[in-house]
Amino acid sequence: MIVELPDTSTNAINKRLDELREQVGAATTGRVLTLIIALGNDALLDESIAAAYIASQEHPSRVIVVITGEADSGSARLDAELRMLGEAGGGEVVVLRLYGPLAGHADAVVTPFLLPDIPVVAWWPDVAPAAPAADPLGALALRRITDATNASDPRAAIRSRRDGYTAGDTDLSWSRITYWRALLASALDQPPYEPIRSAVVSGLATEPALDILAGWLASRIDGPVRRVVGALRIELMRDSEIVSLSRPQEGVIATLSRTGRPEALVPLPRRVTAECLAEDLRRLDPDGVYGAALTGLEEVEYL
Repeated sequence: MIVELPDTSTNAINKRLDELREQVGAATTGRVLTLIIALGNDALLDESIAAAYIASQEHPSRVIVVITGEADSGSARLDAELRMLGEAGGGEVVVLRLYGPLAGHADAVVTPFLLPDIPVVAWWPDVAPAAPAADPLGALALRRITDATNASDPRAAIRSRRDGYTAGDTDLSWSRITYWRALLASALDQPPYEPIRSAVVSGLATEPALDILAGWLASRIDGPVRRVVGALRIELMRDSEIVSLSRPQEGVIATLSRTGRPEALVPLPRRVTAECLAEDLRRLDPDGVYGAALTGLEEVEYL
């Protein structure tokens, strides 16, 4: 069920929400957080709502989408779209389109729809503010999620996260390499227990997950970390061996190899947005390792 409310008010939206809940038998009890999705336009609207809905099956949420791309459209106006999917999880989605001067007061518009006494998470699927915690919507949130992958310059976007970082920030490119980091760490838990002397991170120039992976390695090893453009491959050099993890760009099976040992094949498909979002919603505490990885980007050598 989708209900359009053009040129409306927050009071009218809340009243209509109450009526719709009675019709579909929905309730706000059982929600564990409020997820605010901040967009500049409609380009990623349906994709973002779909990802939030899937993630909310694990983390039941009220989803509020704020679109503020019409700041120069003249007089202030609020248009709303209510989506009642009739299921638990993210079955209640409120889409708010802010026009004119109202676009500069998104936090005031969103506040009446926040559920009491539960955490707020803010997510920017495309263009993110330079300092998410200082953004009006980010200031409402305990956790702030960006996604450098959808930026016009993904590498510049992930590197810019360093300057505006505040504890509680994270980026979906970090979640996309969770299994890569786990596999590399598990390989190093086996003998020989030698330090890593250097590392090479290779892949597409437009894949910020590899840049943040390189930053993570730079924050953890005492040696150079090089980021190159080429086949998707991570190499860790020790005195007596090379540990390598590689995968075809569009493949799902990765190869873990070590000098003098048989190769191991492991499933390692690219993680979709909904899966990464669900992972980030599992933890609302600051991710210090992500913060260290951003700092480590300073030490990465780009070739």
